[in-house]
Amino acid sequence: MSRSTVVNILLVVAVVALFAVPVLFVPGEYAGSDGQAGEAIEATGYQPWFSPVWEPPSGEIESGIFAMQAAAGAGVLGYCIGVARTRSRDKAARQS
Repeated sequence: MSRSTVVNILLVVAVVALFAVPVLFVPGEYAGSDGQAGEAIEATGYQPWFSPVWEPPSGEIESGIFAMQAAAGAGVLGYCIGVARTRSRDKAARQS
């Protein structure tokens, strides 16, 4: 195996370990910060000023819409990085 293959495998193992170790070895439920923030706000007696225009019928639909938004953002970010990289390569090619 080449050195880059070994490095890639070790990076994948490290990323998996970063996610797996807390889930397996840290007791407690991972409810997320959104739920904790909502509970903290409700405990103060806060009343919202208005209600949402549309609420998704289920949590799965809400998660799907959020995933589509994240994918669109990642696509735009990837496109911008690709354009910047191509411009820098073209500039370097013209200078040499």
